[in-house]
Amino acid sequence: MSAEILTKAKEIAKRWKNKPENIIEMMHDVQNEFNYLPKEILETLSKETTVPIARIYNIATFYNAFSLKPKGKHKICVCMGTPCHALGAPKVVSALERELKIKCGETTEDMQFSLDISGCVGTCGLAPVVIIGDELYGPVGIQGVPKLVNKYKNK
Repeated sequence: MSAEILTKAKEIAKRWKNKPENIIEMMHDVQNEFNYLPKEILETLSKETTVPIARIYNIATFYNAFSLKPKGKHKICVCMGTPCHALGAPKVVSALERELKIKCGETTEDMQFSLDISGCVGTCGLAPVVIIGDELYGPVGIQGVPKLVNKYKNK
């Protein structure tokens, strides 16, 4: 484990006073910093907070906000709620897979994009909906996918 990663893990734990009850907040800080939860940092957080590593992995795999695999700089999520699905979200996912040359659940080799699906995001009037980072787009058709991806390519 690099000294930089160890230092960052200890810094995050200290920010939250090494309190076990703050482990989720610590994990959010790690996720925001690295775009995923590196194993080495989780092990260090476990030691610093006395939270068993099994409990930390339980939290990491329960919440969709966390990822144990590296994610791209731009996280793309397509809503698969009933209205989005009915109005073409599966075709939008296929178009994104072709445009990014990855499958849903994967990250591009250059670490720029990750593609996932989600349940309803509560914007049914805009179906089908695509979320990139904190930005919501809808309705999105397959013809709009290349332009949408290009908007983020050099950001």
